[in-house]
Amino acid sequence: MTTAVPPTQSTWRRPIPAARIVSVVDVSVVMTALLLVLVGRQVDRWPDGLRDVLSLRITVQDMGLLIGFAAAGLVVFRTLGLYEATRVRRWLDELTRVFAGTTALAAIALLFLIATRSAVVDAVSLMSFWAASFAGLVLTHAVRAKVTRSVGRCRRAIIVGSGPHALRICRDLSADPSTSYQVLGFVDTNAGARSPFMTRRTLGSLDRLEAILVREHVDEVHVGLPVRSHYPQIQETIRVCERVGVTLMYGADIFDTELARARVDRAGAAPRVELQVVTDGAPLVIKRALDLFGATVALIVLAPVMLAIAAAIKVTSAGPVIYAQERYGLNRRRFRMLKFRTMVQDAEQSQASLEGQNEAEGPVFKIARDPRITPLGRWLRRMSLDELPQLINVLSGDMSLVGPRPLPVRDVARFTRSADMRRFSVRPGLTGLWQVSGRSGLGFDQWISLDLHYIDRWSLVLDLVILARTVPAVLRGTGAT
Repeated sequence: MTTAVPPTQSTWRRPIPAARIVSVVDVSVVMTALLLVLVGRQVDRWPDGLRDVLSLRITVQDMGLLIGFAAAGLVVFRTLGLYEATRVRRWLDELTRVFAGTTALAAIALLFLIATRSAVVDAVSLMSFWAASFAGLVLTHAVRAKVTRSVGRCRRAIIVGSGPHALRICRDLSADPSTSYQVLGFVDTNAGARSPFMTRRTLGSLDRLEAILVREHVDEVHVGLPVRSHYPQIQETIRVCERVGVTLMYGADIFDTELARARVDRAGAAPRVELQVVTDGAPLVIKRALDLFGATVALIVLAPVMLAIAAAIKVTSAGPVIYAQERYGLNRRRFRMLKFRTMVQDAEQSQASLEGQNEAEGPVFKIARDPRITPLGRWLRRMSLDELPQLINVLSGDMSLVGPRPLPVRDVARFTRSADMRRFSVRPGLTGLWQVSGRSGLGFDQWISLDLHYIDRWSLVLDLVILARTVPAVLRGTGAT
């Protein structure tokens, strides 16, 4: 029997994130541009303006032509590969295909305008349509690129195995055209002969996988073990990834075949099956788009309030206005979380001397009447106004509007249950279930339970519900310290 060979690059057809949504938006932009041209070129013929436009009669033929043009646009964009990650990985490639698509549609629009009785066919009409379509598509694709870049950063991966199949996975990930991977190393039970390449990159034995996942921020674990001889080890790897909350990937071509070839809907450098513990795909892209929109609007609306708070902090106590603390985020990536400073300047250095007064259960640190908090800072905390600079963290992609709260490095280092690490399998948020369910009055176990409940039952509707409940919770100051 022969081993199934990974598909060549010409067969890679992985769609971009939310490809269907993007295609619908593209067609909507093109149709809007076309209708604006049709209306704009005949506005002089309508003395009553909008009333004349609304009284226009659209025939069955006109409707058929509009639907046909929309379908033609979709076919053109798909033919050009505008929704395939392998073809639009670089922004210049995407821009070139947008240019080619709008040019082709302008030629099709010429035929459409000739067939439309009410249209005025001239060079101005075609150039106006082309310019409006191109500008609109460039804008929408720039927004898409911004959103998907913030959602899909460089993926940090560990490969379980040290044989030829594991080495092939490593090479495939390095050559993946649609996702940037950083292979951290290999984990395996085989202590036998390894190539120098793998020896230098071996992180430890398989029984240390859980400890490695707890210690490092890892996005994916890829299984490169032969199924027949290592089934128990693969099953244990799955259990570990489920406990810690890390995505596991295994090849769809793990069996030797003579004629049959593995095929999955989503193919990358090699066919892979993905076992996830969190929601992925279009809903996550929509969530990120809402984060960008919400954070931008909030920063604009709340800018006067934030300036007033900054001035009050500067006047009432010594030290910087903004306090940046290292926290754990998505997949335990560290980032600098921003807050308005609510404590005295040397508060972090003096925390060690207050450890004996810690009133919180579990690994977190909390004192009801923390002597380091300034009078203004206590009020800011009670109203949660100290969290407003984290809107910048939301824009940068380190946080979301809704999600588990990011925890300090000190607290995470004291976790004793690896299953608690699953709370880091989603992006941390400005607000979450714990904030609308008692806030700091809840114990650590209840806190973790709410975080995992949110992860397991996440939906866009749930995010909207939490955001709606956050405002009255903050105004009441329930559980705030």
